[in-house]
Amino acid sequence: MKLENVKKVAVLGGGVMGGGIAQVTATGGYEVVIRDINSEVIEATRESIFDGKWGLKRAVERGKLPFDAAVEAMQKISFTTQLSDIADVDLIIEAIPEKLELKQQVFQELDGVVKPEAIFASNTSGFAIEDVARDVSDARKANFVGMHYSNPVVTMKMLEVIYTPQTSQDTIDTAVGLGEAQGKAISMVKDAPGTYGFLLNRIFGAAYREAKAIADAGIATEEDIDKAMITGRNWPAGFFGRRGGIGKEW
Repeated sequence: MKLENVKKVAVLGGGVMGGGIAQVTATGGYEVVIRDINSEVIEATRESIFDGKWGLKRAVERGKLPFDAAVEAMQKISFTTQLSDIADVDLIIEAIPEKLELKQQVFQELDGVVKPEAIFASNTSGFAIEDVARDVSDARKANFVGMHYSNPVVTMKMLEVIYTPQTSQDTIDTAVGLGEAQGKAISMVKDAPGTYGFLLNRIFGAAYREAKAIADAGIATEEDIDKAMITGRNWPAGFFGRRGGIGKEW
């Protein structure tokens, strides 16, 4: 599917990531429906998009977004717990928990519900897109791509677009175009089954492992390592003050 044919986007999964993806998609001019199986998560996501730290209300207050644009964006976003409500969307961005089997199961189910020309995109932090798409039809694999955002989505400009040998050029171009409409800077990444993390997470993970080895060897303290990166490389934060976001994959 070409970008000009994309009118309605579904975000699969609410929460911090799903809400942020939906918000930048709506401010980019697209109709968005957020689907989650948990109504409490949906209400929390709705509140976060409107009045959260990075929400539309705060964007207006900070002068980042005109009031009329914020109202229009909020009106473009709807919420549902029903899978049938996303059957007619043109593009789906999955933002569910980082469990490979769960993602595979959900995409297999979607493959039988959503129109065949729709694009499927995964916001996985690093699973191979080929693995995430394993159980969809061969025809759908041409419409399958990775779109990995960084948290918080509203303020972080990064978007990794990950393509497999089966991903069509139209699908790649559409993912890139949507990302640009969302205000993102695009890094293109070739899918690499057998590895985890794409660009950002692999590079940061390698650097973190070396930093931890230095600390464990007693060469420098965690505080001094962070200080070195912040003052010597102009990083906004060091390894150890932000370590809670790194999963067991490292």
